[in-house]
Amino acid sequence: MEKQPAALLKLMTLEEKIGQLLQLATPFFEGADGQITGPMAEMGVTEETVRNTGSVLGLTGAREVINIQKQHLANNRLGIPLLVMADIVHGYKTIFPVPLAIGCSWDMELAEQSAEIAAKEAAAAGVHVTFAPMVDLVRDPRWGRVMESTGEDPYLNSEFARAFVRGFQGKDLANDINRVAACVKHFAAYGAAEGGRDYNTVDLSERQLREFYLPAYKAALDEGCEMVMTAFNTVDGIPASGNKWLMRDLLRGEWAFDGVLISDWGAVKELIPHGVAADESEAAMKAIKAGVDIEMMTTCYTDHLQRLVEENEIDVALIDEAVLRILELKQKLGLFDQPYRGANEEREQEIVGSAAHRKAARELALKSCVLVKNDGVLPLGREQKIALIGPFAASGDILGPWSWLGSKEEAVQLATGIASKVDASLLSVTEGCGIEDATDAQWQAAYAAAKDADIVVLALGEHSDMSGEAASRSNIRLPQVQLELIAQLKQLGKPMVTVLFNGRPLDLHGVIDQSDAVLEAWFPGTEGGAAIAELLFGESEPTGRLSMSFPYSVGQVPVYYNRFNTGRPQGAPDAQVKYVSQYLDVPNEPLLPFGYGLGYTTFTYSGAKMAMDTMSASKPLHVNITVTNTGARAGEETVQLYVRDMAGDVVRPLQELKAFRKVMLQPGESKEISFTLEEKQLRYYHADLTFTSDPGDFELYIGPNSRDVETLKFKLSK
Repeated sequence: MEKQPAALLKLMTLEEKIGQLLQLATPFFEGADGQITGPMAEMGVTEETVRNTGSVLGLTGAREVINIQKQHLANNRLGIPLLVMADIVHGYKTIFPVPLAIGCSWDMELAEQSAEIAAKEAAAAGVHVTFAPMVDLVRDPRWGRVMESTGEDPYLNSEFARAFVRGFQGKDLANDINRVAACVKHFAAYGAAEGGRDYNTVDLSERQLREFYLPAYKAALDEGCEMVMTAFNTVDGIPASGNKWLMRDLLRGEWAFDGVLISDWGAVKELIPHGVAADESEAAMKAIKAGVDIEMMTTCYTDHLQRLVEENEIDVALIDEAVLRILELKQKLGLFDQPYRGANEEREQEIVGSAAHRKAARELALKSCVLVKNDGVLPLGREQKIALIGPFAASGDILGPWSWLGSKEEAVQLATGIASKVDASLLSVTEGCGIEDATDAQWQAAYAAAKDADIVVLALGEHSDMSGEAASRSNIRLPQVQLELIAQLKQLGKPMVTVLFNGRPLDLHGVIDQSDAVLEAWFPGTEGGAAIAELLFGESEPTGRLSMSFPYSVGQVPVYYNRFNTGRPQGAPDAQVKYVSQYLDVPNEPLLPFGYGLGYTTFTYSGAKMAMDTMSASKPLHVNITVTNTGARAGEETVQLYVRDMAGDVVRPLQELKAFRKVMLQPGESKEISFTLEEKQLRYYHADLTFTSDPGDFELYIGPNSRDVETLKFKLSK
């Protein structure tokens, strides 16, 4: 049945309106398979509350979605359908690499395709909204949720944000039932938690917030993202879910966002322990005044908003506008006409986890792995006797956090991938150790296998529970038992390749120095083992490039490429030896810089030039450089362009990524790569928060990563 949101709003009682602002988990609803247990049983949710509730969290599967929606339509007085929301972060059933790995692909088309496939599978299972993309800029690998981000650069994150939104929502969300609405998160600056400790304080200047952290959220909204989720953290001393400046003034005012704003799980009630609300009533008042439309999994709104209206503590117009936004999203998704939308059991069986989708997951896994060291031992030869050793040798725990319906049992293990490339007599597989412990029998089996092999391939890393939400770590090295395994096997003198499975940049001491080659595979998803084997044997070229720096030591953290110079920079021509900004015991620079990655061929850069060395608002700068494949194999290079403003109104970063190009070259082939730099790309937030550029001197850097670059100088004129 068709209903106009404004007309429907007039028919609703205040209690029904407030019900639309509540999101409950699946077990609360009639027709659900699960039971209400634990803290959910203590929430005091009544049957009447459930009948009025506007959205459901974590519901999936066409049969159950249809069943619950049917029951809800019958129970709700006005027949208002539920919005079905879920965390489809990097795949539904077909799991793609974790987003940090996708960031290392630098491939927007494949990122968009991954979101499109995730949407298609989720939509067939009845999901309407995904809580993705997560676009929080990250600089601290101690924080477990770096795996959900695409990295440390605002420009690259913004490009990925747009790609994910396009993939999830498509061009015609209203009529394309194979798509889902996207919800960008976590607004704002959740990735800047102090100490890398989840849910911790964030304290940034407004200029820093606008310069580095906000661009990716804005990019997602510019692409049409339908929803925004609040962050758990504070912004300028006020938790995001009660932050009127952030949500009303910036998001809804300055940015003109008129979509639905939802809290993260329990974040409205968490205004109390944050210390900005004395009780649930005040939490409800502050959240609704800040513009939070949906309260997820706490009942401050349903328990207190009606009384607050009756006592004239809040204007009912605040509730009306929130309800209207929710109803308009339901209308946009066509739920008043088709309350089950894309839910279809037959189609669900047909497409979820299909061969075509797994093929796409394998392709993105190939592009996301980063070869960070290779002393000539890769690619592997099919005639070599290989000892595959490590806790991830035959493990399906390669999907990573937030791989909701992904099956570890159905994931392609590394052992399976390698076994498909060689004769069985040439491969031995042994665990060597657990992720955090080992037995003597495991040690002995690993030693014997390595001793009998021509080359050792170690499969090491973090358990998936060591990354993700509530998974911060102060020690970001591999667990000690795995470092001991490397050291023991190194004594045999055999060539050693290490494949890493993890959700964050690690301190690689004890790994990179002991191994002849290191492949950072991250959590590569459903087809991970197949993709890694293809790379190890040289059937595909490693093309991944780091989108987050790897620290030399955890003591450097946060360490990131677009840092400031300080007044006493290390290495300056007139610098003193001691009284400069430096550590006494480790370098300032990361172990592996942003943009870094190797392949099986080599490239040289030459002939960097500009048509003119002065640009203006009306005359862009044209830059060219020649890239040559100097190796014996075809390969793809990611050519990166960075800029530095030499004297700004406020301190400017040493480098800022402004553009990149991917180029495929045959052995001996050269191509001239062209970039156009426009004045708008040089704008930044000044001390008074105006967003403009400054005439003056600039440096431009081109290279394969942020460290190894060619330098050019130019001027921006008025």
